Amino acid sequence: MSAGAQNGQSPYGLIAGNGRFPLLVLAAARERGERMVVAAIKEETWPEIEKSGAEVHWLSLGQLGRLIDLFHQHGVSRAIMAGQVQHKQIFSSLRPDWRMVKLLASLAVKNTDSLLGAVVRTLAEEGIVIEDSRRFLEPLLAGAGALTPRAPDAEELSEIQYGWRLARLIAGADIGQTVVIAGGACVAVEAMEGTDAAIRRAAKLAQGKRLTVVKVARPQQDVRFDVPVIGPETIRTMAECQASALAVESGLTLLLERERLLAEAAARQIAIFGRGGDDRDGSHE
Repeated sequence: MSAGAQNGQSPYGLIAGNGRFPLLVLAAARERGERMVVAAIKEETWPEIEKSGAEVHWLSLGQLGRLIDLFHQHGVSRAIMAGQVQHKQIFSSLRPDWRMVKLLASLAVKNTDSLLGAVVRTLAEEGIVIEDSRRFLEPLLAGAGALTPRAPDAEELSEIQYGWRLARLIAGADIGQTVVIAGGACVAVEAMEGTDAAIRRAAKLAQGKRLTVVKVARPQQDVRFDVPVIGPETIRTMAECQASALAVESGLTLLLERERLLAEAAARQIAIFGRGGDDRDGSHE
């Protein structure tokens, strides 16, 4: 019998990807007295998770059967996915066990969303419900309006409005969630490389022009396994690349290490702006 079953409280499962997101979830869960059983992905999860005080089990991408067995063994019926798994990792590092092979064979479209959605459904069939990944981190969600002392200027607001429409289009097509605007033109669209790499590519193309970065949620964002995330590293990348403004979707975007992120943005005179849910179609400011 698992420890969770012994003390009468069923533990949460945490499927941990990369970055600080899983560590923040564990810290918030600990404050609330929730016990977590962590399935850490060898190819992605930061080693620091071993110092979190949680029970950590390491498994590789594609070991779906082992994940199910682990959660059953510990009495896990509720779980959260936190932290990214890089798109390129999914397609280059995946070594599927028989459960994953069966799942992959059932997919007509083998993109990241369809794969993760199928994993969620498979876990549900096994009595393990994946819950909203923001469950423990609501204070870190971006609000609406200017989030930094410096608000976007008129030119940046215009580029945010333009970029918002474009970002919504590419997000709806499942290409990426970020665009970078310079001089009123779109100079980069995020694909599999991620937000920071898209900003660096834009800087090379823009040749010294000021950049505006716009990151949105997908039109049908499944917050059980996919939440837009911005952290201090993105702010440092923006500063290196002469990006002066960042727009994110309020209520859906997590600002990891929020106080540090906003302080670093303020120190670099980078404006961060949240657009509300009623702006999801990009039709108005």
